[in-house]
Amino acid sequence: MAVPLRQQITVGAYLLKQKLQGVKKYPLVLMLEPLFRCNLACAGCGKIDYPEDILDKRLSYEECMQAVDECNAPMVSIPGGEPLIHKEMPQIVAGIIARKKYVYLCTNALLLKKRIDDYTPSPFLTFSIHLDGMQERHDASVCQDGVFERAVEAVKLALDKGFRVTINCTLFQGEKAAEVAEFLDYVMELGVEGVTIAPGFSYERAPQQDVFIKGRDVKELFRGIFKIGKTRKWNLNHSTLYLDFLAGNQNYQCTPWGNPTRNVFGWQKPCYLLADEGNAASFQELLDTTPWEKYGNSTNPKCASCMAHCGYEATAVEDMLKNPLKALLVSVRGPKTDGDMVPEPTLPIKADSPVATLAGIPIRVE
Repeated sequence: MAVPLRQQITVGAYLLKQKLQGVKKYPLVLMLEPLFRCNLACAGCGKIDYPEDILDKRLSYEECMQAVDECNAPMVSIPGGEPLIHKEMPQIVAGIIARKKYVYLCTNALLLKKRIDDYTPSPFLTFSIHLDGMQERHDASVCQDGVFERAVEAVKLALDKGFRVTINCTLFQGEKAAEVAEFLDYVMELGVEGVTIAPGFSYERAPQQDVFIKGRDVKELFRGIFKIGKTRKWNLNHSTLYLDFLAGNQNYQCTPWGNPTRNVFGWQKPCYLLADEGNAASFQELLDTTPWEKYGNSTNPKCASCMAHCGYEATAVEDMLKNPLKALLVSVRGPKTDGDMVPEPTLPIKADSPVATLAGIPIRVE
């Protein structure tokens, strides 16, 4: 586990409080998305094809603090877009830290060298730097040459200045376990705190739809990665049960309220990944009015291929709390890398529906 003990204790105390109070739906990480504008145009991104007037919108410092206070999650992830474009970002980060929340500032790092002196090292601040593999793979993923070298330079600079640094890695079609393992070895040698790793979500708005890896292919890939990892020392920034889920060993439904999203439209229903399901004016309205039963990998075609940590990490944490012995055994042994996998989720269709197949996703007739 890559997360420092201090942060683990804070989050653990928060989880225990929710359990003791009988809270059923609680946030674990606030996804605070203050802008969609970015200085890259990645093939698998679903955030940057909005009209110019939407791309020009920003959440103000006051709106960001209201969201942090309203949600009251112990951790805040700031994705985008590219957050370092936001002129008030240093103030926003400082405001979150003042509230003793752990903030992960997600960035492609192209602006980090220029902006790094706007920030002060803190145990509450982590630069989460986007790298999707070694140079050729990453530059192809972000559709621009030279980005990998600039990002690595920024990683080294941030580490030299005493910042917490993690890597955020998204995997797409064509990945090979040995290449991913080589990448994980490399970033560990850089000295980063840990790596967040997950399969890319097939955004409807993404400019290229053929880049996403789905279904059993995801699980086979992660089994290959974890098999190599049994002899390596990688710090993966996830719960052990989420990693076991990626390897096809846990049958989970997502917990979308675990990582609620506040962006320029409001509180996004139902989660960070689905952008066309409506918005709420407040976090409580999001909890009260979202038809949660409509979403999930065995319920909604839009969710069918999703294995993203923003949906399933909270599920894995909940399972860990309910089944600590199972979590301990997986932690000691690591994810299972051979043998049977849990069944693939199936989607329901009506018996009289003309639909016979759905993008290769298993279906069940009702």
